Amino acid sequence: MTINRKTFILDTSVLLYDKNSIHSFPENDAIIPLVVLDELDAFKEKSGILGENARYVNRFLDDLRSIGNLHEGVSLKNGQNIRVEINHCKNVPSGLDPSLPDNRIIAVANELSKISKQKVIVITKDINFRVKCDALEIHAEDYYKDRILLEGDNNGYSGQQTIFVSENTIDIFHKNGKLPISELKCESKLYQNQYIVAKSNNSSSSFLGVINGKYIIPISHDIWETIDVRPRNKEQKFALDLLTNDDIPLVSITGIAGSGKTFLALMCGLSGLNQKKYERIVITRSMQAVGKEIGFLPGNIREKMDPWLAPVMDNFRHAFKDVTYFELMIDKGKIEIAPMSFIRGRTFSNSFLIVDESQNSTIHELKTVITRIGEGSKIVLLGDIEQIDTPYIDSLSNGLTIVAEKFKCEKLAGHITLVKGERSSLATLASKII
Repeated sequence: MTINRKTFILDTSVLLYDKNSIHSFPENDAIIPLVVLDELDAFKEKSGILGENARYVNRFLDDLRSIGNLHEGVSLKNGQNIRVEINHCKNVPSGLDPSLPDNRIIAVANELSKISKQKVIVITKDINFRVKCDALEIHAEDYYKDRILLEGDNNGYSGQQTIFVSENTIDIFHKNGKLPISELKCESKLYQNQYIVAKSNNSSSSFLGVINGKYIIPISHDIWETIDVRPRNKEQKFALDLLTNDDIPLVSITGIAGSGKTFLALMCGLSGLNQKKYERIVITRSMQAVGKEIGFLPGNIREKMDPWLAPVMDNFRHAFKDVTYFELMIDKGKIEIAPMSFIRGRTFSNSFLIVDESQNSTIHELKTVITRIGEGSKIVLLGDIEQIDTPYIDSLSNGLTIVAEKFKCEKLAGHITLVKGERSSLATLASKII
């Protein structure tokens, strides 16, 4: 047993968030309170990722029974020991309802803290649970495996970099149509498909480019003619370049409300459809509601999805003055609505897949979607990481942020953050001050 070995008590929220969390604590002890198994049992028949995760954990624990006794603890190859702990209701702190699952987990933590020489830590995605533990002097932490760790004042990968160069360097770029990256004196690390805003220290000369291999090359302006869209700022130019680049099958775009994320993606998807690049546009999104739920919706899948697709229809209405074209494309099968809950097992070939409101998805949900992409397809992840409605994730642990960070070194992926709102002055102001 190692000197720094710890005891981690896993909450249900962690196991439902990431099925692999059950064996993600090497060289430590992982405790699963009995009440957590009861809560998992309530999710095992649900569709989607929550049901899948609950079933995985149940099967994994059942397999461990053939190795050892779960009450005494079963050791894994990574040095982790997994044990199911009976709830000690007598150790529920005074004033707390012993029938509530969280309080029974607290009872387990209390009991183990008294008898264990190791540090006992409750791991939970539930913010209120962590606050309650802190008030009771029980050490509690979030599940950090997927969380992006940023250094200093870094706000995350934006997809662009501003650098200052000599006027001669700018002249070389315009003359040769490219510039070796080695010519730059940039302190920050540069990534493939990252956009460069180069400015001169001594004049108003500048250029916009994108990193391609060992060079910075110009952004193509011909694309704006084919999709009949005029970008209103440099970030939108970068987004259009990503969306129309056939060599980049994974694009992620973040930005404030009204910055043009959905509109640009739709217009580029329609352009690719008209140019026979793709056979269809597939639209999906997280089913997380803002505010209170309105209950079950009547009708078929299309009718059930209508409230969630209202933003998409608004963009069609803006571009074509009505939604007749949108309805026609759906009837012809050129636009398909694919609920994320039923996307597992599918393959999207020769398709332009738009995942709207991606910031409300976990990295595990987006992994499920991204791994559905077949040959000749492009997937576009859209979202505003400042407007997250899903419990247990935030601006650094949502799927959209994690994808942008983890794929920033890859040639097959590109990211850009839209920083200017173009919907209206009021919408832009509201996104900044509220």
